[in-house]
Amino acid sequence: MPRWTAFFLVTTVLTSVTGFAFPFVKLLPSHILAVLSLIVLAIAIYALYSRKLAGGWRTAYVVTAIIEQYLNVFVLIVQAFMKLPPLKALAPTQTEPPFAIAQAVNLVAFLVLGYLATKRFQPENVHASL
Repeated sequence: MPRWTAFFLVTTVLTSVTGFAFPFVKLLPSHILAVLSLIVLAIAIYALYSRKLAGGWRTAYVVTAIIEQYLNVFVLIVQAFMKLPPLKALAPTQTEPPFAIAQAVNLVAFLVLGYLATKRFQPENVHASL
């Protein structure tokens, strides 16, 4: 699914880059996460498009793609607990158990998905459709 893959990579890069378009007075955790995200994305893009998933780049791509999607969902959970009144009521400072549980479930889910994806991803199928 090369078009969906490209869409994911491009939109995730744009999401990370736009965070730097706003004036900032000090370095925030969101900026650090955006820099980390861009580094992970650079590795994923290089593995897929430059190295064509050859050898260990197959694993590098899968791991970085999963990390990137995990970071997207991590931020989604943070934003949901900040902006949605029912969730904000459950965890107004994001230090309460509901927030920690949501993030723990997210982490465990992506660890399992990452393990399965790394074991099952077949680069030959991707090369045929690129």
